[in-house]
Order: sequence, then structure tokens, then C-alpha cells
Amino acid sequence: MLSIRRSLSAFVAVAVGVTLVAAATLLLASGRPQVPDRLARAAVVVQSPEAGASADSFVPTRPWSATTTAELVRRLAALPGVAAAVPDRTFYAQPLVDGRPAGNDGRREDAHQGHGWSSARLGGLRLTDGEPPRRPGEVVVDRALGLRAGAPVTLLTAAGPQPYTVTGLVDGPGVHVADDVAATLAPGVRAVGLLLATGADLERVATAARGIVGADGSVLTGDARGALEPRNDARTRWIGMQVLTATAALAGFVTVFVVASTFAFTVAQRRRELGLLRAVGATGRQVRRMVYGEALVVGTAGGIAGLLVGGGLAPLLGRLLVDAGFEPSTFRVGYEHWPVALSLVAGPVISLLAVWSASRRAARIRPLEALREAAVEQRPIGRLRIATGALLVAVGVALSVGTATADEARVAAQYALYAVMALVAGATVLAPAAVGPLVRILRWPVRRPGGAIGMLVRAGASTATRRTASIAAPVLLTVAFAVLIAGMVRTTTAAYAAGRADNVNAGWIVVPDRAPGLSDQAVAATGGTALLPTTVFENYPKSSPENRPRTALGVDPAGFAAANRALTVVAGSLDDLSGDDTVVLPASANRRPTEPYALVFADGEVVSLRVVAVVTDDSIPGDLLLPRSVVRAHDPSALTSAVYVQDRIDPPLGGRIVDVVGWAAEADRAEDRLVWLFTLLLIGVSAGYGAVAVANTLLMAAAGRVADLRLIRLAGATRRQVVWLVTAESALVVLIGALLGGAVAFVGLLSIRAGLAEQAGVPVDLVVPWSVVGGVVGLCLLLAVLASALPTWRSLSRSAARSVGLG
Repeated sequence: MLSIRRSLSAFVAVAVGVTLVAAATLLLASGRPQVPDRLARAAVVVQSPEAGASADSFVPTRPWSATTTAELVRRLAALPGVAAAVPDRTFYAQPLVDGRPAGNDGRREDAHQGHGWSSARLGGLRLTDGEPPRRPGEVVVDRALGLRAGAPVTLLTAAGPQPYTVTGLVDGPGVHVADDVAATLAPGVRAVGLLLATGADLERVATAARGIVGADGSVLTGDARGALEPRNDARTRWIGMQVLTATAALAGFVTVFVVASTFAFTVAQRRRELGLLRAVGATGRQVRRMVYGEALVVGTAGGIAGLLVGGGLAPLLGRLLVDAGFEPSTFRVGYEHWPVALSLVAGPVISLLAVWSASRRAARIRPLEALREAAVEQRPIGRLRIATGALLVAVGVALSVGTATADEARVAAQYALYAVMALVAGATVLAPAAVGPLVRILRWPVRRPGGAIGMLVRAGASTATRRTASIAAPVLLTVAFAVLIAGMVRTTTAAYAAGRADNVNAGWIVVPDRAPGLSDQAVAATGGTALLPTTVFENYPKSSPENRPRTALGVDPAGFAAANRALTVVAGSLDDLSGDDTVVLPASANRRPTEPYALVFADGEVVSLRVVAVVTDDSIPGDLLLPRSVVRAHDPSALTSAVYVQDRIDPPLGGRIVDVVGWAAEADRAEDRLVWLFTLLLIGVSAGYGAVAVANTLLMAAAGRVADLRLIRLAGATRRQVVWLVTAESALVVLIGALLGGAVAFVGLLSIRAGLAEQAGVPVDLVVPWSVVGGVVGLCLLLAVLASALPTWRSLSRSAARSVGLG
């Protein structure tokens, strides 16, 4: 006896959930790494050895040295079927326009990269005007800059501004210089592209190349060349994958709860109908099977509708993800089979999971329920439900303790999310038992001296606890996630910023402006203490993992010690950090002063260093310290990340100056922005879903209470009083859900704050964005009031006597 009116709410919930799942999985399937345009014509690419790091670290591969590269290119070029073997050299070079770094798209890493001219063959770039660069001081640039062949241009390099002459134009980002110049600016090589002769067998060439490279690299063909995409693009794509995965998971999780509460409410409304079925001979199993059948029909229909809508929205959402910075500019939406199949299955599976509890309750309805006129619930909550809810709450509390004691912020965030999920589930299961006490606590907003409306509101909520809990469940879920996610992001961001600012002993900091870093000339103009980062690799073949990447900071030891309040030397002396063979390591490296420590630098050279000091792990914003001159000698394209100065100065070319607090707040600004957008996306999904679910459930409730409300009208209540009654009931339900959800979230936030304080060693303030929380609760309250008041007002416009007669 499937009713369209009763099933509409569940259908909408399933359709919205599957829409999000379908769109997210289609976008996930499209998020494959793309072959860089500059290597698209190289059918085979030989890549240097992978770094021994996790997949989400996005560090570059370990480079080959100039000597190794020359020998490798010679042997690869001699292979049958290879027309040319071209090393791809990459270095920092950014054209200046009107005296400032060109305003290229900051998300495109190749917009400020330089290459040797021979690399243009690997991407099929052709001159649109002019001729190739052949001598130092000549360059080919992107024609989008608006320059002409023969015009002068200044390139901002790691050394500083350098004068060049434009000899040609190409239709692509970046700049190209003579190969000899590129070899000086980028002595280390990470990829060699092979251009094949006409008719050459690709697989045979790839197999022969693997024989030459051996364990000192990998050979990539076809789509596998996507591993060569810029690291920033790979990182952006990974962030987008996390966003889409979380959105799909949240959509499925929320859908199960919303549909479960909808079916629970529907079963409560149909007690007399189901009791009548039992009275005419239907068994509990038959009733349960009927409810499952209705859920299957609703889930299938909602799944198909959601798939169609999600598939249509995927291209639009893909463009929005690119604009927001969650996907690289090369992202394109494609349609795969597995997201379609998953979406078709998701609707029925979600519905069947959600209806399990409601079907058990329906099967327990006794035949005498058909004779009951009152809708008072005989038992608001059973023993099994109490045990299940208590178990979920216990799991949530245990995970909260794990959050407070976690050693890493990422682990703590995962524990906190799981803790709130368990607590939300437990609070939803136990909600009917909590309705009565909460109604008594909240009675003051709906109670007036001598008024009957408050009494009816309290009595209705207290006697129909299952109905109240079913309507409050979406609000509980929505508020819990909104408070937890928003509060967690704001609290951690503020805590990390405060910790960074507290560690710096400076008045002002010079940071890059429209450039990825500061040049040596800019650093010299400031006269401050600079950090010159570079990526190095531990060179211990028998260690695991091999080629472990490390962030090395090139510093002046005296200036660094004066600017770093957190610096604590546990062995040796920082003053000995000089020459070309010294290094300072953290205590976790398990090395002592005078011990050797070998590294592979950005130029591919292996250098044996001597440990001169050991510091605590939290003393340096990196993995090790080197003399600045050593970093510059081995990495000609390394850029300074920040310069500490005591007094405000005029910023140099490519830089700007900020105070310490501002620097600490914006140190991870790009990442914080993406995280906050991600947070708002998740909150928007859960808030919109919860508000729609509340509105749908209240619309169903309003349709089922028409006769009761008209009877109240006949008893002497005015239309305004009846509307106020249902409005107050809706507001009370939203407040109950908001209180339960807020309580659950605050447990998680308190554990997160405790964990952050333990990690930072300083007090951490709990930051809750009340505007976001207020907006979520306000949205639920607004839709709840509209969904209950408008149908009630319309139904009361008819004749009360006629309504009772028809009822």
C-alpha cells in the first residue's frame, strides 16, 4: 500500500543523496593525473627514482646528476627506434611586466617555469614568431604576455632580475632559453623524453629503456606519464579527491539517517493501518516484507532520479571545483561505468539500510492497534535500542579520548570525526528518551501564564517522543557536523597561527608577492635573516625507505638563532654550521655530532656532510639546517620563503612586508582557504539536506494532523492560535535537535582542543564560528516553520465542521 504522499519525503531524501553520490563519483573517476602538455609528444618518458615518501607528500623525484644524465641520454638516444632523447630541465624564471612579476594564474606551476629550448620538442611547441634562443640572454616567451620578437624583457630568477631579449614567441606558458643556459640553471634532471622514429615499436623501445635505466628510474608510457604532472597539480587533484570522497561519504551517511527518520515517522503515522493488516491475518514477517518492498521501490526510483540529476550537474560542478582551487586547470569531466553502477545500487541499498529499524517496529505492531483512537506511544524506547545507543555513545567517548591524546593533528582530526559520527548515531538512537527532559528544560519559550498553547506543545512532544525524535534527527545531525567541522577548522587554524607567531623573534617579515619566492637580490636588500628551503634526499641504499626526502633550510646560523625563539640545541654548537660539509639535524634523526650524513642535492650530486649540532624536533620549521651557501651551490633555482627583519622596510622587488601576526595567519593561507571552502561545502551539504528533511517530515506530519487541528479549532481556538501551536511545536523540535547536536559536537571540540594543547604545549582557545552555526540552525528553523505553518493555514481555510465530518 505504497502512498505517494507518504513516500515523497523519503524519495526526495534518497534522490538528493544519490545526486551527490553520483556527481562526486563521476568527478572522482575523472580526476586522473594528466600528462603535462610539455611532454605530450614524448611517447616514452624516463623518470628519475621516486622519493621514499607517502603518496600525499608530493615531493619531487630524486634527480640525476649532470654526469649521470649525459650518460643516460647518450645510451637512450642510441636505442633502435629512438629519434631523440631530450632531457627536460626545469628552473624558476618569471617575466616582469611593468616592473612586477607577470600576473599569471598562480595555480599554474608552469607559468613561472623555465626550460631549455630542446624541451619544446617534447610538447610539440612551435614558434609562432621569431627564432629559437641560441645564446645566453635570449629567451622565447608565451605570446599571451603581449611581447614582440626583438623586445627586451626582464626575467626574475633565483639570483634576481636578469635582462633578456625575446627572440621568439610560442603558444604556451613558461619561458625557454638556450640549452647551455638551462643546464647551468638546472643541473639536476628528473625526466628524459624519448621521441620515436616513424614506425617504431613503442613497447619494444620502452622495454629496452627499462634495461638501460634499471633500478635508477622508471619508464612511463601512455596514461602512466600522468605521474609527471606538476606537483602542485597533483596536490590540488589530491585535495579535490578528499573533497569529493568526503562529500559522497557524508551524503550517504546523512541519507541513511534522514531516510531512517522519515520511515520511522511514516510507520508511527500508519500504526492503525498496520494494526488493521495484523488484525486481518498478516504476520509480522509479511508486514516487515511490505515495508522493505516500499523502501526498495522508493530507493530505486530515487536512485534513478538522483543519477540523472547528478550526471547532468557533474560538468558544472567540475568547473566550480577548478575555480575554487580543488582541481587543477587541466581537469575535465568524463563519464565512466562504475559511478553509474554505484549510483544505481546506492539508492536501494541506502533505503534498505535506513528502513531496518522501522520495519522491525512495524512488525511488532499488534492487531489491537487498529482499534486505538489515541496516537500516544506505549513504549518510547526499547531495551535493545537503549543498549545500542549506549554502546555507540561509549564508542564516541572512547574516540574522543583518543582525539585528546593523539600525537598528530591529522590522526586527532580523524578520531574527532569518527567520535562525532558515533555520538550522533548514539544520540539519534537515544533521542526519544531525551525528548521528555529537554521539553521540560525548554518549556519557558513556549509557556505563557494561563495559556493552553504551551501546554499542548509540551504534551504533544512528550507523548509522541518517537515522532519528535524522528523530526529532530536531521537537525541533530546537521548541527553536530556544522559545529564540529567549523569549530575544528577555526580552532586548529588559530592554534597553529599562534604557535608560529610565538616562535619568531622579529617585528616584520618579508614574504613573496606574486612570485613563488624571493630572489637573492631581494634578500640582500632587506638585510634580515632569511630561510632558503630546498628538497634533499637521504643517500643510504640499505635504509628503508630509500631516497627519503627532507626539507633543508639554508640559513645564517647567528641570524637564525636570534630570530627563532623555539631553537633548542641539545648537542654540539650551531656556530659550527659553516663551510661546505656541515649539517644540523633534529633529535629524531638519531645522529650525534661528528657523525657523517650523506645527502643527494637538487643537482643530483651526493655529498657527505658532518653533523655539527643536534636540536629538538620542534626547533626548526624543516627537517635539517645547512649553510645558505651550500644550498645555493647545489640548487641554483632555490627561492627564499621568508626574511625576518626587526623594523619595517620598503619591500624589495617581488616581495611585500607583513607583521608577525599577519604572517603567521597567512603562512598557510592557500591551504587554509581550501580547507575552509571544503568545510563550508560539507556544512552546506549537511545543512541543506537536514533542512529539506525537516521540511519534508513536517509536511507529512501536517497532512496527517489536519483533523486534529481542525478539532482544536472547533474547541474555540482561533486560526492564529492553531498556527502558533504548530509553529511552536516546530521550533521546539528544532531546538531539541540543535541542543543534542551541539552537545555532541562540543564533546568532540573539547577533545580536539585538549589534543592541540598537548601538542603545542600552550593553552589553546576554542573557536566556534557562531555565524555559521546560527545560519545552519536558522535555516532549519525557517524551513520547519514554513513547512508546518503554511499547510496548517491552508487546511484551516475550509469549514471546520465539514473537516470533522470528513475526518
